[in-house]
Amino acid sequence: MTTVQESPPGDEAGALTAGRSQVTGLVLAGGMGRRMDSRDKGLVEFRGKAMAQHAIERLQPQVGALIVNANRNAEAYAAFGHRVVSDEVSGFAGPLAGLHAGMRECDTALIVTVPCDSPFLPSSLVLRLHEAMVQNNAEIAVASTEGQLQPVFALYKTTLRSSLEKFLADGGRKIDKWYDAHRTVAVEFEDESAFANINTIEELSALQDDRAKRPAAGA
Repeated sequence: MTTVQESPPGDEAGALTAGRSQVTGLVLAGGMGRRMDSRDKGLVEFRGKAMAQHAIERLQPQVGALIVNANRNAEAYAAFGHRVVSDEVSGFAGPLAGLHAGMRECDTALIVTVPCDSPFLPSSLVLRLHEAMVQNNAEIAVASTEGQLQPVFALYKTTLRSSLEKFLADGGRKIDKWYDAHRTVAVEFEDESAFANINTIEELSALQDDRAKRPAAGA
C-alpha cells in the first residue's frame, strides 16, 4: 500500500470539483450498534439532530448523489431525503456489505464511504482521496491519521464490484484484507479529530458539549 501526505488539492482535485457528479456518497448506517445498547446509531440525537444527518450534511456538498445504507428503520433514514439501501448479504456483515449494497445502486464511476457516527468528517475528504487516487493510479484511496488507517473513510472505483462480490461470497469480511488485493493508497490527514466517531453512550455524552475540542457539524 502506498502512503501519501496530505497536501493542498491540485489540478485533479479541481477537476473533481467541476465533475463531482461522477462520485456517489454512501453513508454507512447498517450496523447493530452493539456498543450503544443496540440503538440505531445513525438515528441517535447529537447536538440537536440525528448523527447520520450530520454526516450527510458534511458529505453531500462533496458528491453528486448520496445513498444511505441501513438495515433497519428505513423510513426514518428516507426522511433525510436520499435513497436508502439495505445489505444483500445477511447478518449485519459489516462495512463491506454496505459498500456492496451501495455499489449495486449507484451508477457513477466512483463511490465514497463514511460512517454514520462520524459527525466531523473533513470537508475536503473526497478531494484529497481523489487526487491521491489519480496520482497513484489506485483503485482505492483510504484516509489515514498518524499512520493509522481510517478504513471506512475511503474512495473506490465501482469497477471493483465483482471483486467485492466474490470476496463476500467466499466469506470475507475484513476490510483491510480486501484492500490488500487491490491498488490502494493511504492518504494522510493531519486532523485526527475530524475522524472521531461515536461508538458508545459515554462518547456521545462526552462530545455533546465538547465544542471547544471538536468542530460543530456543518462547520
